[in-house]
Amino acid sequence: MPSRAARLEAWLREKAPVRVEMSGFDELMALFAPVEEPELRHLLRESGAKLHPIVAGVDQTTMVALRQSLVDLANCYEKGDEATRRLARRIVITAKDHAKLAARNRRVALEKREQKEVMTAWMLTWLENPGIFPLWVELREKSGGSIRGHNE
Repeated sequence: MPSRAARLEAWLREKAPVRVEMSGFDELMALFAPVEEPELRHLLRESGAKLHPIVAGVDQTTMVALRQSLVDLANCYEKGDEATRRLARRIVITAKDHAKLAARNRRVALEKREQKEVMTAWMLTWLENPGIFPLWVELREKSGGSIRGHNE
């Protein structure tokens, strides 16, 4: 049986979406069942396909990627209906929980654990008030706060 990545690539070729929307994400969840949402989001981000911010989820590969994904999710949150807002919060909460676990994992390099602590703090800030997050991160950067997240 082909790998999930190969099956995803075939699905993307067949459907040729301009952008993978929630309906496509739901279809892929069923196609790849059983699969966890974060794993599917990761596969989709790695595919290079254009993704709706809710489909992309929280990208923790770098601080820059985290910033952009949280800003995108904040915009979706502000424009979305109640169901979209609940989904965006759930996505950020799951990502925060994963970052928190990585920050406590002694098998993870110290620098990576420190980065995950900062990422956790950023996601907690987002969860406190998603609508303010884009302004918060912009002001933080303008005041000399490092986007890299070290020594903070």
